[in-house]
Amino acid sequence: RKIRLPEARPEQITMAKINLNILLSLPPADFLAQIGGIYEKTPWIVEKFYNDNLSPTLDPVVVAATKDRISNVKILFDEIKRYIKEGGRERQLELLSSHPDLCLKLDPPSDKLNADKPSSDITQESRQEQGRAGLSTLTSEERTKFHALNNKYRAKFQFPFILAVRNASKYTVLSALEGRVTSSMEEEIACALSQVDKIAWMRLLTKVDYSEGSNGHGGFLTCHVLDTANGTPASGMRIELYRYEDDPEKDGVRTQQRILLKSFVTNSDGRLDGPALAGADFCEGQYEWVFYVGDYFAKSSLGRISGTPFLDVVPLRFGLDDPTEHYHVPLLASPWSYSTYRGS
Repeated sequence: RKIRLPEARPEQITMAKINLNILLSLPPADFLAQIGGIYEKTPWIVEKFYNDNLSPTLDPVVVAATKDRISNVKILFDEIKRYIKEGGRERQLELLSSHPDLCLKLDPPSDKLNADKPSSDITQESRQEQGRAGLSTLTSEERTKFHALNNKYRAKFQFPFILAVRNASKYTVLSALEGRVTSSMEEEIACALSQVDKIAWMRLLTKVDYSEGSNGHGGFLTCHVLDTANGTPASGMRIELYRYEDDPEKDGVRTQQRILLKSFVTNSDGRLDGPALAGADFCEGQYEWVFYVGDYFAKSSLGRISGTPFLDVVPLRFGLDDPTEHYHVPLLASPWSYSTYRGS
């Protein structure tokens, strides 16, 4: 017997985070109320996961195995999202069509394709996410270009342009729209579904915390600095780590605070003495390393440094998307160049 779960009510959208172990023990209605909205107006995805894995009508051994298997939020999400792939093309297109049009953030709909998507129909989550893209600050020229590309996209694919815009700028949105409007139908459906998954993942992280008794989701951040001029670890380099926090939008403009989290000095191996962030402190968001390479090379490169160093302070801004993973963000530097990469 399948249990039909009720749709989440609007007032339940901004609930506080719930611990993962508690979420997995909730009755069906409460489970959907917590995370049923991660996929835009498509609660059947979470409902199907619950019915197949956590329903009280299942063998208790099956439910217990599910709870043991899902040890972090990423595993939970991976198990939920597979139902989209298995749902078939018709349901996939329904999911894509359930998303609001980004143009609704700008003007009332003026064409037939948009007419069935009034702005009042946008979920609170979508409204908040779109508000972070800064589309209200488009210039007249940018606005004209956006509408032209968006109308072309809708006419070609018959579903709205979808982009995980939470940390995207208006330039990112315009660039992505311009690039994707030339895709084939198969390519664009795959890309759009990938963006839908990214949106659902970001929403899930705002709703579900790590299990009680755990020290965070399991991910951590490390760093290693190599002196490529001398072929050695960069021992004794000063480093700072910052996090960017969103301020409330004002007059359509998004601003951020840059908050100093920690300061470090690299050890004899050019590394930190432990993770820069771990446990409950390690969470998704935008961060920045600041490397004081000028000070370091003034000590180690003798007379090769000019009066005004070519490289003095090197900022490196990066994003953490998955709090369950190890992010290794190193720096390879000389007095005249630097590079980095995402390690693990």
